[in-house]
Amino acid sequence: MTGGSIVSQTPPASDAPAKPMSPSERLDGIDVLRGLALLGVLAMNIVTIFRVSIFASFLLDAEPASPLDRAVAAVLRVAVDSKALALFSLLFGVGLAIQFERLAGNPRRMILLVRRLVVLLGIGLVHLYLIWSGDILVDYALAGFVVLPFLGGARWLMPGAALLLLGLYMTMPLLPPIVPLPGAAGIAALVGDATRAYGTGGFFDVLAFRIREVTVIFPLQIMYFPRTVALFLVGAFAWRSGVLRRASANRRLLFVVATFGILLGGGLSLAAAGQELFDWPSLGRAHFRVEELAAVVLALGYAAAVIAAVNLSGGSRMLSWAAPLGRMALTNYLAQSVICGWIFYGYGLGQFGRLEVAATLAIGIFVYVVQVVFSAWWLGRYRFGPVEWLWRSCMYGVPQPMRAKVNLAILRATSAD
Repeated sequence: MTGGSIVSQTPPASDAPAKPMSPSERLDGIDVLRGLALLGVLAMNIVTIFRVSIFASFLLDAEPASPLDRAVAAVLRVAVDSKALALFSLLFGVGLAIQFERLAGNPRRMILLVRRLVVLLGIGLVHLYLIWSGDILVDYALAGFVVLPFLGGARWLMPGAALLLLGLYMTMPLLPPIVPLPGAAGIAALVGDATRAYGTGGFFDVLAFRIREVTVIFPLQIMYFPRTVALFLVGAFAWRSGVLRRASANRRLLFVVATFGILLGGGLSLAAAGQELFDWPSLGRAHFRVEELAAVVLALGYAAAVIAAVNLSGGSRMLSWAAPLGRMALTNYLAQSVICGWIFYGYGLGQFGRLEVAATLAIGIFVYVVQVVFSAWWLGRYRFGPVEWLWRSCMYGVPQPMRAKVNLAILRATSAD
């Protein structure tokens, strides 16, 4: 969720003070893609984790009752589900590569990047324990530490390491678990405890259960970590290869990748979901590998399609509304957790376990639309989102200018009148 930008052709001099990129330097396609990905992340999170326990999907009776809810859940599973997080992981890798390249020539480059990840880790830990147990920022910060050494090495190392890690990830279900999940009875008990704590408990009741729940979620985080690192590496490689940097010149390649990724990824995703949706033959032990390969391929297809579209005049006009949302994606991601926590947990409206899928998704879309409007309003006045400002100020060690220059000029003109 780091900033996507056009990197200056001239690296900063070694004695030049490091600072964030200005809004005029940013690459709109990356911001638009990040803003659209936020919708997928919110849709997935609000339906599958805020609405009910993260472990509810492990139970056999977790399917929605009404045809509408089953249809909405099926669409989300095939088209969104883990694809949104895979897309976010790709974007984080792109952003990390951009930051690394932008700081070329600065002797403090690695110190600044490590500090950036440490601050993200701190924000993630606060989010994980005080707001929501489904946090991804802690994993992203740790994955960033793994990826940093690759950024300065030979370019071919990144796709090579990514393929190895994806291979490990696909075979992990065949290996003995490092930390096993609870059995069926334990999962059922966790779901019941979550419904009581989140649905009716006060803030400290929710906090106590969340601390317990985080330790149980840990095996899932271990399982997904290789995929996260692999996608970071793919994103970093996409930037270093020049495909994203010169997206306009590479539109044909991007459209080919988009077509291939969406058709193949969509087909694999349908195949993985087909047993439950259409009563197709079971894929057996290959189910997990097909489903997860679909998520990676479809995320690549989505990314290529959006970047290619933004580099067409009509596509740019059609999708520009998502750029402000993407420019302050970290603020919006955390705000989604705070808002959803208030809607579903007992210290707010207490709707945990009470709403069906379609109604919950409608709430999520409403929250997203409000964030689109708010992001455009905020960035018309300020350079960064509030959390982005904190993140950058801590990274560079000095408070960053917050007011947008254009508004300072307007204020001066107004004062003169």
